[in-house]
Amino acid sequence: MYAAWYEKNGAAAGVMKTGELPDIEPAAGEVRVRLYASAVNPSDVKARGGSRPIRWPKLIPNSDGTGVIDKVGAGVQRKAGERVWVFNGQWDRPFGTSAQMITLPAALAVPLPDHVSFEQGACLGIPVMTAHRALFADGPVSGKTVLVTGGAGVVGHYAIQLAKWGGARVVTTVSSYGKAAHARAAGADIVINYRDEDVVARIKSECGGVDRIVEVDFGKNLPVSAQVLNDSGVIACYASTGIPRPQYPYPELLWRNPLVRQVFVYTMSDAAKA
Repeated sequence: MYAAWYEKNGAAAGVMKTGELPDIEPAAGEVRVRLYASAVNPSDVKARGGSRPIRWPKLIPNSDGTGVIDKVGAGVQRKAGERVWVFNGQWDRPFGTSAQMITLPAALAVPLPDHVSFEQGACLGIPVMTAHRALFADGPVSGKTVLVTGGAGVVGHYAIQLAKWGGARVVTTVSSYGKAAHARAAGADIVINYRDEDVVARIKSECGGVDRIVEVDFGKNLPVSAQVLNDSGVIACYASTGIPRPQYPYPELLWRNPLVRQVFVYTMSDAAKA
């Protein structure tokens, strides 16, 4: 099979190699997928850069992708020819989706409807599963007000769409007018450019407060979250890049009985993934 891989951490131009590697065979409980598309996520880039140690002689990157099952292992009740999208492809194994084929547990290869392209399906793993978990881990959002920070980002964009699908009123923050148009296209009801507007004042004037927050930068945005979160609200955060180890405003949030949920799709429960 043709593949791209790296053997040491570093910048892509310095460490990535391409070429032929031996074909791989599915073990018991696994399927082999002939891949048609592979998606690169920030966590894949960070892992190559050194956030996770390399435990194998060669590491084929990328967790998300799409393709067609072409072989099944013992005990698997799946059929060759089935279109699928795959997730967690490279998590805890050496071979990800940056290759012509991948083997992985059958549960990680999900049927892909015919009307969804391979390119679209390759986007369903980390970003959509993150957005879905952040929104729905704590129950339905129908009738609630949801704040999606960074609504022009990939997870944010999907979170807006899913929140509207779930019946929520959606507020989002962006950093430019171009990004505002992108967030509105996803269905956001209220779009706030945080570079030009007072986010707290705008939220309070428009809707009083928010019930759920889908958070792209937990530490950096905590001062705003503490002021706009409603009683028994949820902050579901999937990153905290700006301030990785924030100081938590315990007194300000205590009386609101909030829940802070961290979302990391690789290791969330099987029930959550399902």
